Amino acid sequence: MATNASITVRERNGLGGLLRRFPFLPALVILAVLLVLNGIFEPNSLSFRSLTGLIRTYMALMLLAVAQTYVVYAADIDLSVGAIASLVNVTIVVLMQHLGGSGFSVMAALGVGVLVGLACGLVNGIVVAALRLQAIVATFATSIFFTGLALTILPVAGTPAPAVFWRTYGGSILGIPFVFYGVGVLAVLLYLLARTRLATQLLAVGDGQQAAFQSGLPVAAIRIGGYVLCGVFAALAAFCITGDTASGDPLVGTKMTLFSVAAVVLGGSALSGGFGTVAGSVIAALIIGLINSLVFFAGTPSHWQNFVQGLAILAALMVGILVSRRGRT
Repeated sequence: MATNASITVRERNGLGGLLRRFPFLPALVILAVLLVLNGIFEPNSLSFRSLTGLIRTYMALMLLAVAQTYVVYAADIDLSVGAIASLVNVTIVVLMQHLGGSGFSVMAALGVGVLVGLACGLVNGIVVAALRLQAIVATFATSIFFTGLALTILPVAGTPAPAVFWRTYGGSILGIPFVFYGVGVLAVLLYLLARTRLATQLLAVGDGQQAAFQSGLPVAAIRIGGYVLCGVFAALAAFCITGDTASGDPLVGTKMTLFSVAAVVLGGSALSGGFGTVAGSVIAALIIGLINSLVFFAGTPSHWQNFVQGLAILAALMVGILVSRRGRT
């Protein structure tokens, strides 16, 4: 008869232990299945060109999912990430236009865009952590405020971005699509951030604010740091949106907010905080993109596409959550 110790060792080395070490594994399996299904319905969807287009289109959602993950680490949530992306999008497009659209103006506008995202994250952090308002209510209110600012800057969608910007984003350098350089930089950045004190502290706060406070951690400052990090990544997402759409739109990020939350959950992070992985969120963002592609390739009638997409995302969430929950118990 097995002893308790031997059972514990088997659980640690079995599926549960594997999922605790790599919570993004369920999302990775779902991603592989969706790639196969896409390939069955449309073989060309697995070509290098098609996969490059998929990553280029959903790079913004990948970054928004990463942004959302950092606040979820601390058991918070940000319903304004899409509005921040919209605000940064119109800000940089208008600045590029006013500054002449040269390479220098593009770089200057991008710098301002990062500062705008950082400022929005700081506002969210102060409202939620310092003023102690409920995160879901406070960030919903700030999303309306940020959207209002975006509409003030650019009331009507359609202002074009300079050609040098979107051609670079959609082009290649040394025969390699520019977007893959972006993925490489993102991977390095996430690797470095995972080893920072802030990432560890965010998880500690999410695991228990009272315990974190009693251990001497500055809980409010840590939560504010998470929101600032979220705002910066939302700004980076806005750069990708601008490169992909080649224009400014004050409402472009509205629909992406809830997709970012879904990606966080599907990627293996717990909305209750203290457990998660940004790698899983990135993979889950691609899953959402592949689901949308599969619905189209399967020939779903246009009036049924939203219904089928939602149903498929819900099914993927259920599978991912059930498997991840087993890994945490």
